[in-house]
Amino acid sequence: MARQAIVQSEEGDESRQRDAALRPRWLREVIGQKTVVQRLGIVLNACKKLKEPLSHILFDGPPGLGKTTFATVLPNELGTSIQTTSGPALSKPADMLPFLTNVEEGSILFIDEIHRMPRVVEEFIYPAMEDFRVDIVLGEGMNARTINLRLKPFTLIGATTRSGMLSSPMRDRFKMHEHLEYYSVEELAEIVRINARKLNTPLTDDAALELAGRSRGTPRVANARLWWARHYATSEADGAITLEVARAALDMAEVDREGLDKQDRRYLELLIGVHNGGPAGVESLAASMTLPVDTLSDEIEPYLLREQFIVRSPRGRVATARAYQVLGRAMKPAPPDDRQPSLFE
Repeated sequence: MARQAIVQSEEGDESRQRDAALRPRWLREVIGQKTVVQRLGIVLNACKKLKEPLSHILFDGPPGLGKTTFATVLPNELGTSIQTTSGPALSKPADMLPFLTNVEEGSILFIDEIHRMPRVVEEFIYPAMEDFRVDIVLGEGMNARTINLRLKPFTLIGATTRSGMLSSPMRDRFKMHEHLEYYSVEELAEIVRINARKLNTPLTDDAALELAGRSRGTPRVANARLWWARHYATSEADGAITLEVARAALDMAEVDREGLDKQDRRYLELLIGVHNGGPAGVESLAASMTLPVDTLSDEIEPYLLREQFIVRSPRGRVATARAYQVLGRAMKPAPPDDRQPSLFE
Protein backbone atom coordinates (compact mmCIF):
# COMPACT_ATOMS: atom_id res chain seq x y z
CA MET A 1 0.00 0.00 0.00
CA ALA A 2 2.91 2.34 0.76
CA ARG A 3 4.38 1.77 -2.70
CA GLN A 4 0.95 2.36 -4.25
CA ALA A 5 0.68 5.67 -2.35
CA ILE A 6 4.13 6.73 -3.62
CA VAL A 7 3.21 5.88 -7.21
CA GLN A 8 -0.09 7.78 -6.93
CA SER A 9 1.78 10.77 -5.46
CA GLU A 10 4.28 10.76 -8.34
CA GLU A 11 1.47 10.53 -10.88
CA GLY A 12 -0.29 13.42 -9.13
CA ASP A 13 2.87 15.56 -9.24
CA GLU A 14 3.33 14.84 -12.96
CA SER A 15 -0.32 15.70 -13.63
CA ARG A 16 -0.01 19.02 -11.75
CA GLN A 17 3.17 19.94 -13.65
CA ARG A 18 1.50 19.09 -16.97
CA ASP A 19 -1.59 21.14 -16.10
CA ALA A 20 0.53 24.10 -14.99
CA ALA A 21 2.44 24.10 -18.29
CA LEU A 22 -0.78 24.16 -20.34
CA ARG A 23 -2.88 26.35 -18.03
CA PRO A 24 -4.29 29.66 -19.36
CA ARG A 25 -2.74 32.82 -17.90
CA TRP A 26 -5.54 35.28 -18.64
CA LEU A 27 -9.29 35.18 -18.28
CA ARG A 28 -9.78 35.74 -22.02
CA GLU A 29 -7.83 32.52 -22.69
CA VAL A 30 -10.19 30.35 -20.63
CA ILE A 31 -12.31 28.03 -22.79
CA GLY A 32 -15.73 26.98 -21.49
CA GLN A 33 -17.48 28.00 -18.25
CA LYS A 34 -18.82 31.03 -20.13
CA THR A 35 -21.18 32.35 -17.46
CA VAL A 36 -18.50 32.02 -14.76
CA VAL A 37 -16.01 33.87 -16.97
CA GLN A 38 -18.54 36.64 -17.62
CA ARG A 39 -19.33 37.13 -13.93
CA LEU A 40 -15.66 37.15 -12.98
CA GLY A 41 -14.96 39.67 -15.74
CA ILE A 42 -17.61 42.02 -14.35
CA VAL A 43 -16.28 41.72 -10.79
CA LEU A 44 -12.68 42.27 -11.95
CA ASN A 45 -13.66 45.37 -13.91
CA ALA A 46 -15.60 46.76 -10.95
CA CYS A 47 -12.75 46.12 -8.49
CA LYS A 48 -10.27 47.92 -10.74
CA LYS A 49 -12.57 50.95 -11.05
CA LEU A 50 -13.43 51.02 -7.34
CA LYS A 51 -9.82 50.27 -6.34
CA GLU A 52 -11.08 47.60 -3.95
CA PRO A 53 -9.78 44.06 -3.36
CA LEU A 54 -11.62 41.20 -4.99
CA SER A 55 -14.30 39.62 -2.80
CA HIS A 56 -13.73 36.12 -1.40
CA ILE A 57 -14.60 33.40 -3.95
CA LEU A 58 -15.46 29.72 -3.56
CA PHE A 59 -15.11 27.45 -6.61
CA ASP A 60 -16.72 24.03 -6.41
CA GLY A 61 -17.17 21.14 -8.80
CA PRO A 62 -15.67 17.77 -9.75
CA PRO A 63 -11.87 17.43 -10.09
CA GLY A 64 -10.15 18.74 -13.20
CA LEU A 65 -12.68 21.36 -14.31
CA GLY A 66 -10.53 24.46 -13.78
CA LYS A 67 -10.87 25.59 -10.16
CA THR A 68 -7.11 26.05 -9.80
CA THR A 69 -6.94 27.63 -13.25
CA PHE A 70 -9.36 30.38 -12.24
CA ALA A 71 -7.46 30.92 -8.99
CA THR A 72 -4.16 31.42 -10.85
CA VAL A 73 -5.68 33.57 -13.62
CA LEU A 74 -7.21 36.15 -11.27
CA PRO A 75 -3.94 37.46 -9.75
CA ASN A 76 -2.56 37.92 -13.26
CA GLU A 77 -5.61 40.02 -14.14
CA LEU A 78 -5.20 42.09 -10.98
CA GLY A 79 -1.42 42.38 -11.18
CA THR A 80 -1.00 40.99 -7.68
CA SER A 81 0.64 38.02 -5.97
CA ILE A 82 -0.80 34.67 -4.89
CA GLN A 83 -0.02 32.28 -2.04
CA THR A 84 -1.13 28.67 -2.38
CA THR A 85 -1.83 25.99 0.22
CA SER A 86 -4.31 23.18 0.79
CA GLY A 87 -6.79 22.17 3.46
CA PRO A 88 -4.94 19.01 4.59
CA ALA A 89 -1.76 21.06 5.17
CA LEU A 90 -3.53 23.31 7.69
CA SER A 91 -3.97 21.11 10.74
CA LYS A 92 -3.93 23.90 13.33
CA PRO A 93 -4.35 27.72 13.42
CA ALA A 94 -0.58 28.24 13.69
CA ASP A 95 -0.21 26.70 10.22
CA MET A 96 -2.34 29.51 8.82
CA LEU A 97 -0.45 32.40 10.42
CA PRO A 98 2.50 32.58 7.97
CA PHE A 99 0.11 32.91 5.03
CA LEU A 100 -2.04 35.57 6.71
CA THR A 101 0.85 37.68 7.98
CA ASN A 102 2.51 37.63 4.55
CA VAL A 103 -0.50 38.79 2.54
CA GLU A 104 0.02 41.94 0.51
CA GLU A 105 -2.55 44.62 -0.24
CA GLY A 106 -5.08 43.08 -2.64
CA SER A 107 -3.19 39.77 -2.93
CA ILE A 108 -4.81 36.34 -3.18
CA LEU A 109 -4.62 33.41 -0.78
CA PHE A 110 -5.69 30.19 -2.51
CA ILE A 111 -6.71 27.16 -0.41
CA ASP A 112 -7.26 24.00 -2.42
CA GLU A 113 -9.42 21.22 -0.95
CA ILE A 114 -10.71 23.75 1.54
CA HIS A 115 -13.36 21.29 2.74
CA ARG A 116 -10.57 19.26 4.38
CA MET A 117 -9.53 22.15 6.60
CA PRO A 118 -10.22 21.41 10.30
CA ARG A 119 -13.05 23.32 11.97
CA VAL A 120 -10.65 24.99 14.42
CA VAL A 121 -8.76 26.52 11.47
CA GLU A 122 -12.02 27.60 9.86
CA GLU A 123 -13.02 29.48 13.01
CA PHE A 124 -9.57 31.04 13.26
CA ILE A 125 -9.83 32.67 9.82
CA TYR A 126 -13.39 34.00 10.22
CA PRO A 127 -12.19 37.41 11.51
CA ALA A 128 -9.47 37.42 8.83
CA MET A 129 -12.09 37.06 6.12
CA GLU A 130 -14.54 39.55 7.62
CA ASP A 131 -12.43 42.23 9.34
CA PHE A 132 -8.89 41.49 8.07
CA ARG A 133 -7.57 40.70 11.53
CA VAL A 134 -6.55 37.64 13.52
CA ASP A 135 -6.83 37.05 17.24
CA ILE A 136 -3.71 35.46 18.74
CA VAL A 137 -3.90 34.06 22.28
CA LEU A 138 -0.65 34.23 24.25
CA GLY A 139 -0.17 32.27 27.45
CA GLU A 140 -2.60 30.00 29.25
CA GLY A 141 -5.13 30.18 32.05
CA MET A 142 -5.25 33.38 34.13
CA ASN A 143 -2.18 34.79 32.37
CA ALA A 144 -3.60 34.39 28.87
CA ARG A 145 -4.05 37.52 26.79
CA THR A 146 -5.31 38.15 23.27
CA ILE A 147 -3.50 40.22 20.64
CA ASN A 148 -5.44 41.58 17.68
CA LEU A 149 -3.19 41.55 14.62
CA ARG A 150 -4.33 43.73 11.71
CA LEU A 151 -3.97 42.31 8.20
CA LYS A 152 -3.83 43.96 4.82
CA PRO A 153 -7.02 43.53 2.77
CA PHE A 154 -6.73 40.33 0.72
CA THR A 155 -8.87 37.84 -1.20
CA LEU A 156 -9.39 34.26 -0.08
CA ILE A 157 -10.17 31.81 -2.89
CA GLY A 158 -11.27 28.34 -1.90
CA ALA A 159 -11.58 25.28 -4.16
CA THR A 160 -13.57 22.20 -3.20
CA THR A 161 -15.00 19.07 -4.73
CA ARG A 162 -17.39 18.74 -1.77
CA SER A 163 -18.93 22.07 -0.89
CA GLY A 164 -21.49 20.30 1.32
CA MET A 165 -18.69 19.40 3.74
CA LEU A 166 -18.00 23.09 4.42
CA SER A 167 -19.79 24.52 7.43
CA SER A 168 -22.56 27.04 6.76
CA PRO A 169 -20.66 29.92 8.48
CA MET A 170 -17.66 29.23 6.23
CA ARG A 171 -19.72 29.12 3.02
CA ASP A 172 -21.56 32.31 3.98
CA ARG A 173 -18.30 34.26 4.18
CA PHE A 174 -17.66 33.77 0.47
CA LYS A 175 -19.47 36.53 -1.42
CA MET A 176 -19.11 34.63 -4.69
CA HIS A 177 -19.84 30.92 -5.02
CA GLU A 178 -19.18 29.54 -8.51
CA HIS A 179 -20.03 25.97 -9.51
CA LEU A 180 -18.07 24.60 -12.49
CA GLU A 181 -19.83 22.33 -14.98
CA TYR A 182 -18.50 19.61 -17.28
CA TYR A 183 -17.30 20.73 -20.73
CA SER A 184 -18.79 19.91 -24.12
CA VAL A 185 -16.82 17.89 -26.69
CA GLU A 186 -16.42 21.03 -28.84
CA GLU A 187 -14.98 23.01 -25.91
CA LEU A 188 -12.56 20.21 -25.05
CA ALA A 189 -11.52 19.91 -28.70
CA GLU A 190 -10.67 23.63 -28.73
CA ILE A 191 -8.62 23.20 -25.53
CA VAL A 192 -6.78 20.25 -27.10
CA ARG A 193 -6.03 22.26 -30.25
CA ILE A 194 -4.70 25.24 -28.27
CA ASN A 195 -2.53 23.05 -26.06
CA ALA A 196 -1.21 21.10 -29.06
CA ARG A 197 0.01 24.41 -30.50
CA LYS A 198 1.68 25.22 -27.17
CA LEU A 199 3.46 21.86 -27.40
CA ASN A 200 4.38 22.43 -31.08
CA THR A 201 2.55 19.22 -31.99
CA PRO A 202 0.67 18.94 -35.33
CA LEU A 203 -2.91 17.89 -34.65
CA THR A 204 -5.78 17.37 -37.09
CA ASP A 205 -9.29 18.58 -36.26
CA ASP A 206 -10.79 15.08 -36.31
CA ALA A 207 -8.03 13.85 -33.99
CA ALA A 208 -8.84 16.72 -31.59
CA LEU A 209 -12.50 15.68 -31.57
CA GLU A 210 -11.52 12.04 -30.99
CA LEU A 211 -9.36 12.97 -27.99
CA ALA A 212 -12.06 15.29 -26.65
CA GLY A 213 -14.79 12.67 -27.05
CA ARG A 214 -12.88 10.27 -24.81
CA SER A 215 -12.00 12.86 -22.13
CA ARG A 216 -15.06 12.55 -19.87
CA GLY A 217 -15.98 16.23 -20.17
CA THR A 218 -12.88 17.22 -18.17
CA PRO A 219 -9.99 19.44 -19.36
CA ARG A 220 -7.48 17.72 -17.07
CA VAL A 221 -8.31 14.37 -18.68
CA ALA A 222 -8.14 15.95 -22.15
CA ASN A 223 -4.65 17.27 -21.38
CA ALA A 224 -3.59 13.80 -20.23
CA ARG A 225 -5.00 12.22 -23.41
CA LEU A 226 -3.16 14.82 -25.54
CA TRP A 227 0.08 14.28 -23.62
CA TRP A 228 -0.09 10.52 -24.20
CA ALA A 229 -1.08 10.85 -27.86
CA ARG A 230 1.87 13.23 -28.41
CA HIS A 231 4.29 10.69 -26.95
CA TYR A 232 2.73 7.88 -28.98
CA ALA A 233 2.87 9.93 -32.20
CA THR A 234 6.52 10.79 -31.56
CA SER A 235 7.48 7.18 -30.88
CA GLU A 236 5.29 5.27 -33.34
CA ALA A 237 4.54 7.80 -36.11
CA ASP A 238 6.02 10.98 -37.57
CA GLY A 239 5.08 13.17 -34.59
CA ALA A 240 1.76 14.38 -35.99
CA ILE A 241 -1.47 13.34 -34.26
CA THR A 242 -3.93 12.23 -36.92
CA LEU A 243 -7.26 10.48 -36.31
CA GLU A 244 -5.64 7.10 -36.89
CA VAL A 245 -2.78 7.88 -34.50
CA ALA A 246 -5.16 9.26 -31.85
CA ARG A 247 -7.32 6.13 -31.97
CA ALA A 248 -4.29 3.83 -31.80
CA ALA A 249 -2.84 5.78 -28.86
CA LEU A 250 -6.10 5.73 -26.90
CA ASP A 251 -6.68 2.04 -27.64
CA MET A 252 -3.22 1.26 -26.31
CA ALA A 253 -4.00 3.32 -23.19
CA GLU A 254 -7.14 1.15 -22.80
CA VAL A 255 -9.50 4.12 -23.14
CA ASP A 256 -12.60 3.06 -25.08
CA ARG A 257 -15.01 5.08 -27.25
CA GLU A 258 -17.18 5.80 -24.20
CA GLY A 259 -14.24 7.38 -22.35
CA LEU A 260 -14.03 4.44 -19.94
CA ASP A 261 -10.55 3.46 -18.81
CA LYS A 262 -9.25 0.25 -17.27
CA GLN A 263 -10.35 1.17 -13.74
CA ASP A 264 -13.88 2.08 -14.88
CA ARG A 265 -14.33 -1.24 -16.68
CA ARG A 266 -12.88 -3.12 -13.71
CA TYR A 267 -15.44 -1.40 -11.48
CA LEU A 268 -18.31 -2.39 -13.80
CA GLU A 269 -17.00 -5.95 -14.18
CA LEU A 270 -16.88 -6.35 -10.38
CA LEU A 271 -20.34 -4.87 -9.96
CA ILE A 272 -21.85 -7.10 -12.66
CA GLY A 273 -19.70 -10.24 -12.42
CA VAL A 274 -19.19 -10.51 -8.66
CA HIS A 275 -22.17 -8.62 -7.26
CA ASN A 276 -24.66 -9.69 -9.98
CA GLY A 277 -25.26 -6.10 -11.01
CA GLY A 278 -25.87 -4.86 -7.49
CA PRO A 279 -26.90 -3.40 -5.25
CA ALA A 280 -23.38 -3.32 -3.83
CA GLY A 281 -21.90 -1.03 -1.17
CA VAL A 282 -19.08 1.32 -2.10
CA GLU A 283 -16.93 -0.08 0.73
CA SER A 284 -17.23 -3.58 -0.70
CA LEU A 285 -16.37 -2.39 -4.21
CA ALA A 286 -13.41 -0.36 -2.93
CA ALA A 287 -12.07 -3.36 -1.00
CA SER A 288 -12.38 -5.57 -4.09
CA MET A 289 -10.43 -3.02 -6.15
CA THR A 290 -7.90 -2.36 -3.33
CA LEU A 291 -8.62 1.36 -3.60
CA PRO A 292 -9.56 3.91 -0.93
CA VAL A 293 -13.29 4.63 -0.73
CA ASP A 294 -12.63 8.34 -1.43
CA THR A 295 -10.85 7.48 -4.69
CA LEU A 296 -13.80 5.39 -5.79
CA SER A 297 -16.45 7.96 -4.89
CA ASP A 298 -14.53 11.05 -6.05
CA GLU A 299 -12.68 9.87 -9.17
CA ILE A 300 -14.38 6.79 -10.64
CA GLU A 301 -18.07 6.96 -9.77
CA PRO A 302 -18.94 10.55 -10.82
CA TYR A 303 -18.46 9.80 -14.53
CA LEU A 304 -20.22 6.42 -14.30
CA LEU A 305 -23.15 8.09 -12.56
CA ARG A 306 -23.25 11.05 -14.94
CA GLU A 307 -23.25 8.81 -18.02
CA GLN A 308 -25.79 6.44 -16.39
CA PHE A 309 -23.62 3.34 -16.28
CA ILE A 310 -24.60 2.96 -12.61
CA VAL A 311 -27.24 4.36 -10.28
CA ARG A 312 -27.21 4.84 -6.54
CA SER A 313 -29.93 3.14 -4.54
CA PRO A 314 -30.52 3.12 -0.77
CA ARG A 315 -28.90 -0.33 -0.68
CA GLY A 316 -25.87 0.48 -2.85
CA ARG A 317 -24.70 0.84 -6.46
CA VAL A 318 -26.66 -0.84 -9.26
CA ALA A 319 -25.48 -1.43 -12.84
CA THR A 320 -27.72 -0.12 -15.61
CA ALA A 321 -28.55 -1.66 -18.97
CA ARG A 322 -25.90 0.58 -20.54
CA ALA A 323 -23.20 -0.96 -18.31
CA TYR A 324 -24.16 -4.45 -19.44
CA GLN A 325 -24.13 -3.27 -23.06
CA VAL A 326 -20.67 -1.66 -22.90
CA LEU A 327 -19.23 -4.88 -21.39
CA GLY A 328 -21.03 -7.02 -23.95
CA ARG A 329 -23.01 -8.95 -21.35
CA ALA A 330 -26.65 -9.97 -21.30
CA MET A 331 -28.66 -8.29 -18.60
CA LYS A 332 -30.16 -10.75 -16.14
CA PRO A 333 -33.89 -10.52 -15.49
CA ALA A 334 -34.89 -9.04 -12.14
CA PRO A 335 -35.75 -11.66 -9.48
CA PRO A 336 -39.43 -12.10 -8.72
CA ASP A 337 -40.84 -9.95 -5.94
CA ASP A 338 -41.98 -12.38 -3.22
CA ARG A 339 -43.01 -9.69 -0.76
CA GLN A 340 -46.52 -9.71 0.60
CA PRO A 341 -48.46 -6.74 -0.79
CA SER A 342 -48.74 -3.83 1.60
CA LEU A 343 -52.07 -2.28 2.50
CA PHE A 344 -50.61 1.03 1.32
CA GLU A 345 -49.57 -0.21 -2.17
